[in-house]
Amino acid sequence: MESDIDRVSGGRVILLGAGPGDPDLLTVRAVRALAAADVVVHDGLVDPRVLALAPDSARRISVAKRRARHTMPQDSICDLLVELARIGATVVRVKGGDPFIFGRGGEEAEAVLAAGLPVEVIPGVSAALGCAAEARLPLTHRDWSSAVSFVAGQCKGLRDQDWSGLAGKGRTLVIYMGVATAADIAEKLMNDGVAPDMPVAVLERGTLPGSRALRTLLADLGDMMAREAVQSPAILVVGEVVTLSAAEDRLTQWAKQAEALV
Repeated sequence: MESDIDRVSGGRVILLGAGPGDPDLLTVRAVRALAAADVVVHDGLVDPRVLALAPDSARRISVAKRRARHTMPQDSICDLLVELARIGATVVRVKGGDPFIFGRGGEEAEAVLAAGLPVEVIPGVSAALGCAAEARLPLTHRDWSSAVSFVAGQCKGLRDQDWSGLAGKGRTLVIYMGVATAADIAEKLMNDGVAPDMPVAVLERGTLPGSRALRTLLADLGDMMAREAVQSPAILVVGEVVTLSAAEDRLTQWAKQAEALV
């Protein structure tokens, strides 16, 4: 069946969420968009298996960003998308997770629309949802958490950000880009009244080979990150729901031990 992606002609930009990493978590529409790409402009953390879904003839351009090291400034990325679409290319802008959750997709969509060019957004499984699901960690739970908030842990004026009320009893706080600032984040939350013994999970490389789900208490977060040499990409989950995933791990471990005895 022919899709809108197949029918549209002329230059356009498709903002595509590649999910937390595993290509199997791509939407069907995302796979179709990649197959129609003339140019793929991608982030550095996008799995090569995702990029391989584009035609061999498609040009691939990396605009990888790391802490304090950007291949291309954001304004230049926006200009690049517009320039490529203006010459008639189908430009697929591939972002990890979802384009509109700390992906700066809103800025890129605004730039393309301001240039009078069509833009489409294909959502992806966000890093928070994908990584938490892999760790069997429910971000909300009827008995433990009725609210979940998402914040960026790597931003200007971190200490001045108002996170009051976002973490604590009955609430879950998910922190993106918090690896380098984990110790500061823990201090900030405790100063805001979050208990030092609040459970925290660190979900590293979620859905990818070598993924880890580490658990600790808020007061130990900075030290644990150093001990375990945690690397990006990783998200932090602060809240009582973290204990639920730990319980699931214990049940799995007991089940394996029982099987070994049979």
